[in-house]
Amino acid sequence: MSTPEAGHAGHEHIHRFLILGKKKQFFYHLALYNPQSGHDYQAVFTFTIKDNGELRDMYLKDLAQHENERVYYSLRCPHHFELPELQQGKVFRVHLERVVVDKDGNRDFQQMTTSETEVECKKEDVRHFRKLGNLPYPEYLTYLMFGEGDEIHLAHQLAARPNWDEAVTITPASAVDPATLKKVPTFVIESIKDAHGKLIESPLKKGQQYEGKLNGNGTNIDFTVGRQGWWNHTSLNN
Repeated sequence: MSTPEAGHAGHEHIHRFLILGKKKQFFYHLALYNPQSGHDYQAVFTFTIKDNGELRDMYLKDLAQHENERVYYSLRCPHHFELPELQQGKVFRVHLERVVVDKDGNRDFQQMTTSETEVECKKEDVRHFRKLGNLPYPEYLTYLMFGEGDEIHLAHQLAARPNWDEAVTITPASAVDPATLKKVPTFVIESIKDAHGKLIESPLKKGQQYEGKLNGNGTNIDFTVGRQGWWNHTSLNN
């Protein structure tokens, strides 16, 4: 079963959460700038999927088959709720989706599960949560950093529209402090100026090495770019 992209912006707030990571899964809310959409939040979570590992296994098996393709994965909650409710803790039900991107950048959300799976979000699962707006474009390319161990993810920090939304997994040259990662610090790449607009492809190229600064002025970290886990420069700005 496929769902049209427009369904993300309907009058009911039907949320999607991108899945990132193989060893440990992190969940990144798919945002829209439009405040009427109910999706104008940038947020990172660590949910508990309340099954016996079936959904995780299905995701990992499919990911292994599409590792080198533009295929992403998300949890879609088909039931209306307001995203800030997650900050107080909440149990909700989801489907696993495969998101296939064609050569023109159009996304097809393909439902993989036949029944809903219960997910729990505890207060401590809310790693980052911010309502969009009132953030100026940065001078340099800026991401949010999160993850665990040697599996680190970057999500493009959303400032103002027009903009682009991206998540990419990187391999750092040296370990990142776990306590710092839990705070989801900013990560600034001073070798690349921020576009102050939208891009149609990532400024970070797979397999290339870059240097970034934690919190903009802290530790320098060299890293190699890995698999892109999300990209959107279209409906984000509607």
